[in-house]
Amino acid sequence: MSAKLPVRMVPLGHASTPGLAIPQLGFGVWEVPDDQVDAAFGAALETGYRHIDTAEMYRNESGVGRVLTRAGLARDDVFITTKVWYTHLDRVLPAFDASLARLGLDVLDLYLIHWPAPSRDEYVGGWEQLLELQRSGRVRSVGVCNFHVPHLQRLLDATGVAPSVNQVELSPYLQQRELRAFHAEHGIVTEAWSPLAARAGLLQDPEINRVADKHTVTPAQVALRWQLQLGHVVLTRSVRPARIAQNADLFGFDLDEEDLAAIAALDRGQRTGPNPDEFGA
Repeated sequence: MSAKLPVRMVPLGHASTPGLAIPQLGFGVWEVPDDQVDAAFGAALETGYRHIDTAEMYRNESGVGRVLTRAGLARDDVFITTKVWYTHLDRVLPAFDASLARLGLDVLDLYLIHWPAPSRDEYVGGWEQLLELQRSGRVRSVGVCNFHVPHLQRLLDATGVAPSVNQVELSPYLQQRELRAFHAEHGIVTEAWSPLAARAGLLQDPEINRVADKHTVTPAQVALRWQLQLGHVVLTRSVRPARIAQNADLFGFDLDEEDLAAIAALDRGQRTGPNPDEFGA
């Protein structure tokens, strides 16, 4: 097994075990079939990733568990996240137990509510159950995915406890400035999914390509490096070993102020995934 990547560890505050930190670069397995997880996640571990992100709804937790068992790494050397689906927010404990069994774990590092599904009005009750799990010691930290500011404010008003993490769609085309400001104010770590906005054409954007040419890197490396320099945790995803390694090769260059300003100007508010206010209706 290769050495770990030189990834910054981001401290987690609220709803977390004291002193817990999350690797800033993670490997996601969304849309990776269970029978392909072995190759993809195995390649990620060989590359040096030590942060894996899965979910109940991805239907590949068992594959992640197989790779973890075969890798033989010390439990504390790999940070593992999974998520509860929004239809299970009225019965989080059995969903959590099933996820842990599929992963082959006794303790999870991070458990997230996958979507708020506000029309169902169950996410506050679900959050209260996640907090109980964290207090019991069976999960080291708890957080949410795809929550907008009003959803987060409602959790704070109801429980007084902010999520440790909010994992959201975030790219140069969808910069979520208001949400990120709320995170900063309340000590919530911003974690980005779909950072390459491939379905929106970000990797063909002339400005991203200009910056990539300037640093002799790929457009994907520019988009991922931008996230790291803003302090976000960012998830990459691929099933190709060469691309997995390339997406981790982010530590030999820095974007300068001119680059950061050029990327900041690309914000379109453009989503490639669902709007959290509407999803789950």
